Amino acid sequence: MPEPRLTGLGGGLFCGTLMFLLGCLDRLLFGASPTVYGVLFLPVCLLTAIWVRKSDLAAPPVIVPIAFAVGLLPVADGSGGLSGRLMGLATALATQAGWLYGGTLVAGVIATVRKVRLMRRRADKRRPPAP
Repeated sequence: MPEPRLTGLGGGLFCGTLMFLLGCLDRLLFGASPTVYGVLFLPVCLLTAIWVRKSDLAAPPVIVPIAFAVGLLPVADGSGGLSGRLMGLATALATQAGWLYGGTLVAGVIATVRKVRLMRRRADKRRPPAP
């Protein structure tokens, strides 16, 4: 697997763009199935948390909920102009909160584990060698 290292902004662009494209693909192939969209959201969260660089590990838990909402735009049902579209988005966010929380949890746990491992390595390097 490639080892890209994304900045916080790059991770946001990666995650947001990919979720929007997956939302459009979901609408095209599956008729805007929220379940398919939610299932596709989880690996994107995983990749975002793995690929963000060490100095930006606080970003993935913030990025992924925003990307979920961006990608939900083509999936959410809405008619009747802007207000109907916003109502559809709010309804989709409320009914698909489980996927949103699950993906945010995945990103948060991975980022936390990576940060703890990084802190342990730094502490081990500073510790003087045992006699």
